[in-house]
Amino acid sequence: MSDTTNTLRRPIAALFLDHPATVNETYLGHMRFAFGFSFWLAVAAVAALVHAIVPALCETTASRILMRLHGRIMARH
Repeated sequence: MSDTTNTLRRPIAALFLDHPATVNETYLGHMRFAFGFSFWLAVAAVAALVHAIVPALCETTASRILMRLHGRIMARH
């Protein structure tokens, strides 16, 4: 029974646990960070789209968000 459990755990660990461990996070902590990051990327994308249509709007919103996100990534490594 133990051999089967070990054989199944390795692919699951590779999919869900190995990468978060490389940045000293749990699976849920990494998920939280990634969801927050993706939310702000989406906000930046919408701001850039609005700016593309009406250049006077959201002039620096996307770039400010991206600079903040870049700072968060650099602080992790």
